Amino acid sequence: MTRTEQSAHGFEEQLLTDLKAHIVQRSEPAPAGRPVGRRSGFRRGWRLAGAVGLAVALTAGVLAAQAMGLGSQRPPTASASEILRLAADAARQQPELSARPDQYVFTEALATRRDRPDSGPYLTTRVQMWQSAGGVAHPQARYRPEAEPNGWGELRVLRPLDPADPTKELDELPSPAYHGDLPTDPDRLLRYLRDHPVDLHLPEGADEKAVYGGESMPYTTARSVLDGYVPPRALAALFELLAREPGAVVVPGDVVDAAGRHGVAIRMPGVIGGNIDFLFDRDTHVYLGTRGSVVRDGRESPESAVARLRVAIVDRPGQLP
Repeated sequence: MTRTEQSAHGFEEQLLTDLKAHIVQRSEPAPAGRPVGRRSGFRRGWRLAGAVGLAVALTAGVLAAQAMGLGSQRPPTASASEILRLAADAARQQPELSARPDQYVFTEALATRRDRPDSGPYLTTRVQMWQSAGGVAHPQARYRPEAEPNGWGELRVLRPLDPADPTKELDELPSPAYHGDLPTDPDRLLRYLRDHPVDLHLPEGADEKAVYGGESMPYTTARSVLDGYVPPRALAALFELLAREPGAVVVPGDVVDAAGRHGVAIRMPGVIGGNIDFLFDRDTHVYLGTRGSVVRDGRESPESAVARLRVAIVDRPGQLP
C-alpha cells in the first residue's frame, strides 16, 4: 500500500482493520507446517493482488472512471482453469523484454474508482508508473484525469505505509519489478514461491508460520508478481499454476475492462470484504488487468478496476518508451 489520496469516508481504514482481524484469526489454529525463514524476496505486501488485493486497490490513489459491469447471467463457456491455461498459451507468444537491475519497468494503465462502495461517481485516471527492475529504488508514478490530456501531475515517489500506522511511511525498498529469475516449470515455480513468499507485513501477534506456511500462500505470491514484469515462459508457468488453485471461478457474462476491452473475468479466492477478478481478453486470452468489488449487507458493488495498456523497459523514472 502506498501513500496516496485517501477517502474521507473511512472505508479503506475499515477494510484494513477487517483484514488484520482476519489474518490474526487465520493464524490462531497454527497448523503444523514447515518452518518459514526470513523472506528475502517478494517484499511487496503493499502491492498485493491476492488476499489483500482489494484493500490495496482501494488505497492505491489512482482515481477512476467508467461504470464496471459485474457480468450478465449468460453462462460461461469455459472453466477458470481452462481460461488460465489458454492465458498461459497466449503468454508464451509474447515478445520477451530484458532489463538490467539499474533500469525500470514502465507500465501505463487506466484506472477506475469511486470513493464510496455503494454510491458516488466513477472517475478515470491514466497512470504511468516506473518500478525499479532490480528493487534498488522506490517506484515513482504520475497521474492525470483521463478527460484532461494535458493534466499530468508531477512524478511522485511511492513508499509503503506501515500497516499498523497508515500515516507512517516505511523506508524499505520493494522487490525487483523484473522477475527474470522465476522458474518456467509450474512445479518448480510452486516450490520457488513457497520458499519466497510475498511479505504481508503481518500485524504484531500473528503466527507467521501458520500464515506463510499455508497452502494458499504460493498462489497469493503468484498473483502479486503480476504487478511487475514476468517474462513470457515464466508468465505461462504462473498462469498454469493459478489454474490449479482451488476456488477460482468464471464470472458469468461478457466483461468490459477500464479501457473498454471485452474479456472474461476469473474471480480469485481469498479476498476479504469483497472480490477481485483477473481479466483476460475474450478472444486472445491475453491478461488485461484486474477489477475489484465490495460486498456490504450481502450486496456486491463495483469499486475499482485497472486496465494495463503497455509495459516497457526504460532507463529512468519519467522516461517514456
